[in-house]
Amino acid sequence: MAGKSPYITREGYESLRQEEADLWKKRRRVVKILAAAAAEGDRSENAEYIYRKKQLREMDRRIRYLQKRLPELKVVDNAPAREHKVFFGAWVTLEDAEGEEMTYRIVGADEFHPKKNWISVDSPMARALLGKSPDDEVRVQTPTGMKQLLVLEISYIEPDR
Repeated sequence: MAGKSPYITREGYESLRQEEADLWKKRRRVVKILAAAAAEGDRSENAEYIYRKKQLREMDRRIRYLQKRLPELKVVDNAPAREHKVFFGAWVTLEDAEGEEMTYRIVGADEFHPKKNWISVDSPMARALLGKSPDDEVRVQTPTGMKQLLVLEISYIEPDR
């Protein structure tokens, strides 16, 4: 968790709380199945027992993480006073050198989602965008090299797709 900012959107926070509740329910079922598998005898050759032990370890690891992380999080669910600048929670529409447009949302480290173009506030792209306004140019190092982008639009309400 080192280096992760504590900020999260309301939706992200509720999603993590729901995940924790669901994991506890699932864990109870896995423990019952594990107990039944253990009762079958030799555990060293019991595939069901071995699989369920592994599954239980993974769930316990995630539950421990959520129990530690959730109290540390700070929910940000208000738009900033200066909505013409990029801050946490913003949807930012950018244009690259080829004229291609892309929209990213800046979210907490625990809720980034590449397929939705939600980027972590801790990412190089988000750090380069923070504080920028429309018509500002941004240079950011990406895996494919340095990119120059133009900030076209900033919104704190999800844009229509």
